[in-house]
Amino acid sequence: MRLKAAAALGSALVALASAVGGCSSSKPATQGTGGTKPPTIAQLQTLGNGEGQLSIIAWAGYAEDGSNNKSDDWVHPFATQTGCQVNVKVANTSDEMVQLMRTGQYDGVSASGDASLRMIYGGAVAPVNTALVPNYATIAPFLKQKPWNSVDGQMYGIPHGWGANLLMYNVDVVRDAPNSWAAVFDDAGKYKGKVTAYDSPIYIADAALYLSKTKPELGIKDPYSLTSRQLDAAVDLLKKQRENIGEYWSDYTKEVQAFESGTSVIGTAWQVIANTIGSDNKVRVNTVLPTQGATGWSDTWMVSAKAAHPNCMYKWMNWISSPEINAQVAEYFGEAPAQTKACEHTAQKDFCDVYHATDEKFAADIHYWTSPQKQCVDGSGDNCTAYNEWVDKWQQIKG
Repeated sequence: MRLKAAAALGSALVALASAVGGCSSSKPATQGTGGTKPPTIAQLQTLGNGEGQLSIIAWAGYAEDGSNNKSDDWVHPFATQTGCQVNVKVANTSDEMVQLMRTGQYDGVSASGDASLRMIYGGAVAPVNTALVPNYATIAPFLKQKPWNSVDGQMYGIPHGWGANLLMYNVDVVRDAPNSWAAVFDDAGKYKGKVTAYDSPIYIADAALYLSKTKPELGIKDPYSLTSRQLDAAVDLLKKQRENIGEYWSDYTKEVQAFESGTSVIGTAWQVIANTIGSDNKVRVNTVLPTQGATGWSDTWMVSAKAAHPNCMYKWMNWISSPEINAQVAEYFGEAPAQTKACEHTAQKDFCDVYHATDEKFAADIHYWTSPQKQCVDGSGDNCTAYNEWVDKWQQIKG
């Protein structure tokens, strides 16, 4: 199993040239994350010739050019086929992606759900005409028309890959085979100083999900649609958890190192982390989707509202969601492919089984990252807390 592409953060994918081509028309963005409707932005109506250039923001590993491994290259074949030379800006966090897209200097982005609505309501991205992306037809249905990638039935991107935030533990230390998030919340004291958690404000949703099952009197229906009272309850739980946290992680290679060194023995993880640790045979770990369900991510390729090269961006979205290429990226990155036909092309024959790629029941237990807004994303009202409030609370939690 190859490492998830955070290991490729230093790669420079270059093919710079002067920008040419037409821009999508748009009205000035007047609404932020708490707005009730996205600003009106025109979508591309017909696909024309590529403009010769493409500038995108991506997670490391989503746009490899062979510089890390010659066999991992889906940039140069795309350029050869379309004439669109690709320049990739690797981003480390969702917040960085949002800031970069707000500059209007990029044609598109591989956004996670904790960033997508902020860009939609902020006017940074345009609605996508899925009819111009033929491979969209065979994307997994459970990733389409979702709260994190659409508004009022209008898609704002093409799903790319997805995964769950699982509970992982060292089987030689954690002997009771936990199947509940209680292991890292109410029972975290058993492993004081060796509990780990994801380092992001969106992790507040993990606490909210746990509380929705264990304290129904709070009335939490959706972990991303929290009133002030519900948010405070989640924050209180996370402050208690903080006393038992050894370290937070955002770079997954750091969690691999922490488990292998023994400084962490239980916490939130991705399947690729467990596979990486298992392949080294240093530590035995197990992952489980707890009884309460889990949060997770579904990444979406989105088009800038100010794209200088919209035709090349649409061609890229169709390319990266094609069966063979989506399979390659999913295996390299360590996630389930969004393209259902990708499973026919994975090098590891049981890859899609390991990552539950077409398992709708498994996917239904995941509460995918969605940008919190004042206008509740579950449609329950307009009294929810917005992402900026979560950011403030996260800073309080970590101290």
